[in-house]
Amino acid sequence: MSPRPPGVPWSPFVADSPITKQERHLLWLLAAVQFTHTLDFMILMPLGPELIQQFGISAAGFGAMVSAYTLASAAMGLLGVLWLDRWDRKYAFLLLYAVFVAATTSCGLAPSPTWLLLSRIVAGASAGLMSAVVMAILADCIPAERRGRAIGTVMSSYALSAVGGVPLGLSIASQWGWRAPFWVISALAGVLWVLAWRALPAVDRHLAATREKGSIASAPSLWASGLALGWGLTFSVVFAGFLLIPYLSTFMVGNLGLRLSDLSWVYLCGGAATLFSSRFIGHLVDRHGPPRVLGTLLVATLCPFLLFTHLTDSPKAIVAAIFVLFMTLTSGRAIPTIALVTSRVPPALRGRYLSVNMAASDGASGLAAWTSGLFLTTAPDGSLVGFGRMGFLAASVSLLAIGILWVLGRSPVPERAAHT
Repeated sequence: MSPRPPGVPWSPFVADSPITKQERHLLWLLAAVQFTHTLDFMILMPLGPELIQQFGISAAGFGAMVSAYTLASAAMGLLGVLWLDRWDRKYAFLLLYAVFVAATTSCGLAPSPTWLLLSRIVAGASAGLMSAVVMAILADCIPAERRGRAIGTVMSSYALSAVGGVPLGLSIASQWGWRAPFWVISALAGVLWVLAWRALPAVDRHLAATREKGSIASAPSLWASGLALGWGLTFSVVFAGFLLIPYLSTFMVGNLGLRLSDLSWVYLCGGAATLFSSRFIGHLVDRHGPPRVLGTLLVATLCPFLLFTHLTDSPKAIVAAIFVLFMTLTSGRAIPTIALVTSRVPPALRGRYLSVNMAASDGASGLAAWTSGLFLTTAPDGSLVGFGRMGFLAASVSLLAIGILWVLGRSPVPERAAHT
């Protein structure tokens, strides 16, 4: 199969182009970094009962601690447009990761709920920008024909944190208290910071245009229609999934007859399936191109969206099987989405573009959860009323995402992004 012709950003590639040893080491380092910040976000939620008791806060107060992380991430993502592409990405990453380590350590030291809330805000703000820089480093260092597998490898860290990280964190908390998981995460992140400082090469190719022209690419070019469509695509893909994801456990217990003790192994199955499917989807992206894979996944998710939200009391095996299908397809959509939007952005704009893209993702998840909460009610028997309507809405937003994908595919690719 011949290489893609000039000016055609995505077509079937030589899918067997191997990832080099140096690239593999970079990917595992970036995946480990993403693992620490994902675990830092996830670990707070199951610690809720103990934190509410320890600090005497309300459920709403605890909810504020959870949401503060993503809201701070979204806000800082918008501010990142002002500076992220002005630095060597290595030094931007090291600065943000150092702030993240300090904030996570502060969470473990928090003597009051206010201290903990402020620490979560700082951790979320640094983690959101850090994720944008991580993806920019990946896109700058990995050629487009191997980028799908690279993103799949890094994205597998999310599933690993759910499958292994959270249970291990809870076990540590049960032995040494709720502060211990934050200290362990910060210690691991500190080790990774040192490794990144020593092993990560300079990532400054995006500054070449700045040195040549004497000034950085202008921020208004970020708002070109072809690039703004990428943010719309990211927003709609994430929004559709998070209309349902925050309420899945409540629905499975209240409507499908599962016990609380059943949820752990159901989520374990979903996380394990996602862990293995991430790299496979990345391989498909490299072979067939992000638009085709994303379009296929958007259509495929219509089935679990509608089927799962309209299930009645069912055997655990059936619920688990549909849940695994739901999680695999829904989480898998992020891989071709990221691959697609990064391929359309010139390196000189990539860091700032991805910071806004991360803000769009975080904003979509929070807005979707809030939207569902407006339409869902809980019956006296604990069942969730209106979840079927949310399934139809999620399917409709997925169809909207397909429309955006089609329009995006017809928009021109910036010349400087065509080969990056």
